[in-house]
Amino acid sequence: MAAGKIYLIPVTLGNQNYNDVIPQGVLEITRSLRLFAVENIRSARRYLRLIDKDFPIDDTEFLELSEHTGESEISKFLEPVGRGKDMGLMSEAGLPGIADPGALLVSAAHRFRIRVIPLSGPSSILLSLISSGLNGQAFAFNGYLPVRPAERAAALKALEKKSREGMAQIFMETPYRNQRMLDSILSVCSDDTLLCIATDITLPGESIRTMTVSEWRRNVPSINDRPTVFVIQ
Repeated sequence: MAAGKIYLIPVTLGNQNYNDVIPQGVLEITRSLRLFAVENIRSARRYLRLIDKDFPIDDTEFLELSEHTGESEISKFLEPVGRGKDMGLMSEAGLPGIADPGALLVSAAHRFRIRVIPLSGPSSILLSLISSGLNGQAFAFNGYLPVRPAERAAALKALEKKSREGMAQIFMETPYRNQRMLDSILSVCSDDTLLCIATDITLPGESIRTMTVSEWRRNVPSINDRPTVFVIQ
């Protein structure tokens, strides 16, 4: 029997009309699946019911995946795929596999020679970059920076140094710590460093703007508890 496939399922970046950002073909594939690996089962079920009010939740198997999921458990997740069942991998927001434990499952799938199929959808990381006006040819995504102030400041200085070589540096923070992150950037980075603050991407309150650090210091936005991506160069 041929092995099943793993579909990388995009979801919305927040509370919005899914038809605005998720292609119809992706929705059809998502509705057809009955096996999912997800970060949070409750929110995954909620999303599936959102895109299909008659989605058969009770006939669907959900496997919860986190950064702490071990290799042996991930191998067990893939057993039904090896027997021919297709699986959907879903993140909490946007595309799975970037700043997301789904990468662990995808890596294992490649080791087991299971086909992985990426599907098109919103990525806050790429959308922030292409909207920033910064270098879209040479860039790096750095995920989440350290939480402790001194370590965060050192990380920002290192990223700023790399950005001086012409490579845009992308990073993010847990929304409730966004304001502290912004305060650190404005305190640590040089006046002429360009900073893009991309907030609520694809959502009604979307704000994407690039200015120098010096200009941002005179116009500090309120971004706490709002999904935000930062880009510097």
